[in-house]
Amino acid sequence: MKVQAYVTRTYEESGQTGSALACSANAAASTVAVTTCKIPSRRGAKPQRVAATPLKPMGRVVLTRASPTFKKSRARCAASPEGHHPHGLEDSTPIVEFIFTHGVARNTAILDRKTTLRVLSYNIHHAEGMDGKLGVARIARVINDCQPDLVALQEVDKLVERTESIDQPSELARLTDMHVIFGANIKLQSGHYGNAVLSRFPVTHSENHLLPCLNNGEQRGVLEASIRLTNKIALRFLATHFDHRSDDAERQQSATAVLSLPKDSDNLPAILAGDLNDTLSSPSLNLLMKHWSRTSEEVQPTVPVTTPDRQIEFVLFRPAARWKVIESRVLDEAIASDHRPILAILALLPEASERP
Repeated sequence: MKVQAYVTRTYEESGQTGSALACSANAAASTVAVTTCKIPSRRGAKPQRVAATPLKPMGRVVLTRASPTFKKSRARCAASPEGHHPHGLEDSTPIVEFIFTHGVARNTAILDRKTTLRVLSYNIHHAEGMDGKLGVARIARVINDCQPDLVALQEVDKLVERTESIDQPSELARLTDMHVIFGANIKLQSGHYGNAVLSRFPVTHSENHLLPCLNNGEQRGVLEASIRLTNKIALRFLATHFDHRSDDAERQQSATAVLSLPKDSDNLPAILAGDLNDTLSSPSLNLLMKHWSRTSEEVQPTVPVTTPDRQIEFVLFRPAARWKVIESRVLDEAIASDHRPILAILALLPEASERP
């Protein structure tokens, strides 16, 4: 990250301008380099060259110069008649110190924003729309329009003849500029059919778990991905698609199988998203709700796509104490697939021991 500022009586920060100081700080290396850094020590005086001395990594940076009279000089802020910096900087604080520390804080804020995740679940019906047309690019536009960080996709074809032998997971990854993993649950027409995950963050590990299959039903699965949000923050993401038949025996067994997957500490953040083919208060959802939380207390219908009256797509999370729901809504998209996608915006909170 590079931070740049210019200071005389004013400075360049949040839209303000100035002209006499040009410094750059490399926060990643915890150093500051001053190329042409000049500060007037008093009104009308000749500008003096100064140097920035880096101290400990991520520490404070102090301005120095040869003349001892510089210690008596101050970079006054014209925007503050009281002599105080409009952002809380005392006028005796070295300006590079302010630039550097605030730059680091800004970088940290960016990382904090990254822990606010946009999660989409979308049954794409092998990219066949309600108009009977195949459209992987159309599905990609729906995804791109809501700018998700994580996407759980169901009914995805990979090299299947009915969808022109297109590698849909790879094509969607290309069109959305995201990482992709695919979980093949059944072989179909020289290819495979199953779930996929798109992620803006690196996927460090993935595994496809086949779910219980009863009475010659369609083989279902849950695709598990370990996502690295930052060097210190990891997330487990599960994408699944449960059985659709009226007998819910398989769905209940699938719910039980999903509950057995998180093997780590309960504090490890996890998200489960997908087409559960069941509604709130059903036995399978009741099983899941013992350990997972949903993103909305209200029913958010996703099917039938033209006039939705039932919610069968869900985004769930655990543990409850690690997440805050910012928003949950169903997208107004009724052509690209026979299901409407559901989007949840979740804030991942620090562990209790790390909170102020």
